[in-house]
Amino acid sequence: MSQTEPQMQQYDVLIIGGGMVGLTLACALGRGAVRVAVVEAYEPQEPLADEDYALRVSAINKSSQQVFEQLQAWPGMLQRRACAYQQMHVWDATGDGKIHFDAADLGTDGLGHIIENRVVQYALYEQARQLDSVELICPAEVTEIDYQPQGSHVSLRDGRCLSAPLLVGADGAQSAVRQAAQIELEQAAYQQKGVVACVKSARHHQDTAWQRFLPSGPLAFLPLSDGRCSIVWSADDQRADELLAMDEQTFCRELEQAFDYTLGEVEAVSERAAFPLVRRHATHYVKPGLALIGDAAHTIHPLAGQGVNLGILDAAALAEVLLQARSRGQKLSSITTLRKYERWRRADNTLMMYSMSGFKNLFSNQQPGLSLLRNAGLDLVNGLGPIKHRFMRHAMGLEGDLPQMARPLGW
Repeated sequence: MSQTEPQMQQYDVLIIGGGMVGLTLACALGRGAVRVAVVEAYEPQEPLADEDYALRVSAINKSSQQVFEQLQAWPGMLQRRACAYQQMHVWDATGDGKIHFDAADLGTDGLGHIIENRVVQYALYEQARQLDSVELICPAEVTEIDYQPQGSHVSLRDGRCLSAPLLVGADGAQSAVRQAAQIELEQAAYQQKGVVACVKSARHHQDTAWQRFLPSGPLAFLPLSDGRCSIVWSADDQRADELLAMDEQTFCRELEQAFDYTLGEVEAVSERAAFPLVRRHATHYVKPGLALIGDAAHTIHPLAGQGVNLGILDAAALAEVLLQARSRGQKLSSITTLRKYERWRRADNTLMMYSMSGFKNLFSNQQPGLSLLRNAGLDLVNGLGPIKHRFMRHAMGLEGDLPQMARPLGW
């Protein structure tokens, strides 16, 4: 081979995207001795204890926690920064309807944990580095993706070429892998942005996740371990832009009023950022030799905090399907194998996606009759213990057709 020819590196599975979802898949496959490469643009950096909280956090439910425990990444998350929450309180700004969830009523030690995305990513990265069959290629820039059903090739800016029978897109909502495979996207913009920040309120968050439905969109206060809250304020585009442009004092006054002074005055706020809210769903999750997971396959409204959890379940399900196929001597890249993953996850993701869109539309509709019905419905469900508990157990990932890795011990 001449020096000008790129060196081809071969793997069983090539994952583009080393975020939370891509690294979950890499760890799961690596522990099964599948030869995996993960290509990520940025090398994860260990979050320092004295650093301020990052703006992007996730509500990690029980099924995701179980996956992380199986991958031995959970202790690395807890020893950095994670806040367990015991209760969830949801209410409507246009009436007195409310619903309240308490871990004690469900017989669990908590409803979930609020964890910075970068903490989740780094804890998984730590575990992936310890697996001999996983190669982490980061930082690295992908310059070309040549998807072929019989095996794909990926070129990097540094001249390396990577090849594998199975290519996995874990590269987010603007997935280059999805585009290279010419998989179409069904999408609808919510005409909203999610404004995020960390805030300090006069009163402690009480280890509770709070959400108030406003006419312009839901406002969530998520508890952090230092007593502050991470907020996600979903607002119509124009309103979101106004919120970003406000000075700190004006924003704090607007925020405490929108939150009905539930935690008293908002005393301080970090920098703010916003991201557009769009519902996306790939028309296919798989092709021969290719699979999409996480945001590359679907994005949903953040009002229930389920987006990351759906992606973690994608990764766990795909890993289970692939490891079962290998144990039977079947090709990992076979469309027959990959369609098992697609059938498994597509229905659940679709249900969650349209449920969240329905909630968003229901609570943003200000017709007087609908507002009365909505508030009565919240109170009705709040008073029906079995139905309320069933709903919450599903949201927590304690029920449903879960991958083995995501099932609570004893299933």
